[in-house]
Amino acid sequence: MQINIMDAVIWSRLQFAMTAAYHWLFVPLTLGLAMAMAIMETLYVVKKDEYWKKAAQFWMKLFAINFAVGIATGIILEFEFGTNWSNYSWFVGDIFGAPLAIEGILAFFMEATFFAVMFFGWEKVSKRFHLISTWMTGIGASISAFWILVANGWMQNPVGTTFNPDTVRSEMASAEAFWDVISNPVAVSKFFHSVTSGWVTGGVFVVAVSCWYLWRGRNVQFAKRSIFVGGFVGLLGTVAVMLSGDISGVQAAEYQPMKLAAMEGLENGGRRAPFSIVPGVEIPGMLSILATHDLNGYVPGINDIINGYTDNEGNIVPSVAEKMEMGRTALEALAQYRTLKDTDPVAAAAAREVLEANVQYMGYGYLESPEDVIPPVGMVYWAFRFMVGFGMLIALVLVLVLWFNYKDKLPKMNWLLILAMICLPFVYICEESGWIVAEVGRQPWTIQGLLPVNVAISDTSVAEVMTTFFVFLGVFALFLAIEIRIMINAIKKGPSVE
Repeated sequence: MQINIMDAVIWSRLQFAMTAAYHWLFVPLTLGLAMAMAIMETLYVVKKDEYWKKAAQFWMKLFAINFAVGIATGIILEFEFGTNWSNYSWFVGDIFGAPLAIEGILAFFMEATFFAVMFFGWEKVSKRFHLISTWMTGIGASISAFWILVANGWMQNPVGTTFNPDTVRSEMASAEAFWDVISNPVAVSKFFHSVTSGWVTGGVFVVAVSCWYLWRGRNVQFAKRSIFVGGFVGLLGTVAVMLSGDISGVQAAEYQPMKLAAMEGLENGGRRAPFSIVPGVEIPGMLSILATHDLNGYVPGINDIINGYTDNEGNIVPSVAEKMEMGRTALEALAQYRTLKDTDPVAAAAAREVLEANVQYMGYGYLESPEDVIPPVGMVYWAFRFMVGFGMLIALVLVLVLWFNYKDKLPKMNWLLILAMICLPFVYICEESGWIVAEVGRQPWTIQGLLPVNVAISDTSVAEVMTTFFVFLGVFALFLAIEIRIMINAIKKGPSVE
């Protein structure tokens, strides 16, 4: 596929991808550190051990640095829906805007309020109220993530939506529709997968920093205690990520089969479909088991989706060309309805009937060829393997670190200390790779099956988007450098214990 570098769609996608990827550097660490420091403060309150208080305060300082930068990038990300994706915002504003509004009004203010008490209220409120504030800060961050992932999950699986030809918008027609949106199975699984992956990131961060202290031979008792909590949080997160990842795989097979085919580089599907470890190395039948929980389950490949197939329930799935034809029929009927609704009600009603019969494929009417539905297979394929491969390595390292820390042998095992520190960049590779699988894997859609990216963008020039892209790139790079420098200085200074 030839790429036009002077295409506003490409630059709008690049800008949003850059902002989202940068923002995602901070969110998982916020979720994970919140859990770790809340556990440490709980141990302080329960055991009445000042050591745990100092430990919680140290990790809280690093949490605050990360939290502040993450907020700034999140605000920019939401503004880009209006600046670069105004057609998208218009088309689905009633649905997509609701969870984001709730996130801003409820979750963010709750998170920010308790954060203030947590960070500044150590000597101003009681121990128990401060502990509640610490937990509520983490819970608020998770609730914030929930509403954002409800919005994102709806983009992956648009449930509870009704197309209104009078406004040319997708709308929630009832309270039941809103419940469908927030209970969307894709949104729920994405929430648990994302939050628990944050536990892994936070756990690995605590373990890596603590192992650096052990490697340098300083703050040994603090490091060993922190490893106990951080390793537990990280290992608990890895187990939860595996379970939610299994659910996500089944959902991808059901709602986004092209994404699953791209993840596997599967050109031609079938029953007992193999799982590709790397190109040329496969496990027979494993993909069918993972995707359908049935060895004989049918998994469509890229060509099957393009040409049409029969799914596991015996339903005939039309080819992409047929969907495109029905989509064009829907678009023509929509145009006729809007032209005739005030002058010829009978003809308008007939056009609306045709529209409603084909509206589920309306988004396909904007595509130029069936191959447009194929995402960048190589990128998605390898991103999935980086995520899984590094994730398995991290799980193994966490088990080893916890075991040898329990046996009090870890301070002398330099190879394991170094490996644990190396896992810190690895966990970020996992996080960013997971984002690539989720978002790049559903291209060309902003909303799966409803709205392709080439229709969703704003009417802006390439020069405008390019300019803001490089401005944001420079600002983000500066912010990241500043944050890393502040983090490193705080870590070098160390906790106020020992």
